[in-house]
Amino acid sequence: MSISETAALYNFSGHTIVLSGGTGALGGEIACGLAGLGAKVVILGRNVEAAKKLLDRLDSKRHNANFFSCDVQDVDSIQRVSLEIIASYGKIDALINAAGGNNAKATTSPEQSFFDLSPEALRSVFDLNVMGTLLPSQIFGKLMAAQGRGNILNITSMAAVRPLTRVGAYSAAKAAVSNFTLWLAVHLAQECSPNLRVNAIAPGFFVTEQNRFLLTDSTGELTSRGKSILAHTPAGRFGTPEDLLSAVFWLLSPASSFVTGAVIPVDGGFGAYSGV
Repeated sequence: MSISETAALYNFSGHTIVLSGGTGALGGEIACGLAGLGAKVVILGRNVEAAKKLLDRLDSKRHNANFFSCDVQDVDSIQRVSLEIIASYGKIDALINAAGGNNAKATTSPEQSFFDLSPEALRSVFDLNVMGTLLPSQIFGKLMAAQGRGNILNITSMAAVRPLTRVGAYSAAKAAVSNFTLWLAVHLAQECSPNLRVNAIAPGFFVTEQNRFLLTDSTGELTSRGKSILAHTPAGRFGTPEDLLSAVFWLLSPASSFVTGAVIPVDGGFGAYSGV
């Protein structure tokens, strides 16, 4: 393969890529990276103000980026938006399920025992991470199945592989996302088309607004948990949103055409380190 042919593998010009959770720190960086490679990025979310800031950063007119208000936990909302996207873009080449996160009320602490966590808080974590991945995969996956080709990329977590203290609901929910990724990859390839691929990336520790309270204190210094994480991360640092881009580009591109049902760690070696 020539250099020009290799470079063309990562040219997403003309590709319509739907991205849930695009207004978050990780999703926003993925949106900008894909737009820079020519993709038409369609961002789904509920935070209109955050979406406006992201579209300004994307230079939405130049990159043909757009935002659709959508609740990925609500079938009617997703159905409505899917029809609007098809009407505007004609097709969908890929779906990235980046909506997800934890709930502080579903996190244990010295003041909040596991036995006292509310069912509502626990359920909210599963609804956002699991149903927020499964439902868009149903609706957008059906459209891609009708096309005979497409790509679904889920965002899980290394917490799915090595359950973390305090965040039992989040770890369990992300484990479900990883398992569902493998199941859906086989199902779509066998029942619909081998040109439908499903993979996931599993970020390690990235400081976001949702987990900052666990990793740093009010002065910005590392908590004991934050120090422990870095001590078990061979790379010696937390991840940055940019660290996800190469894995995302690869999994969405023809360069990974023989890859489906894979969960790729992006964790600075955290999952490889035994602590010894």
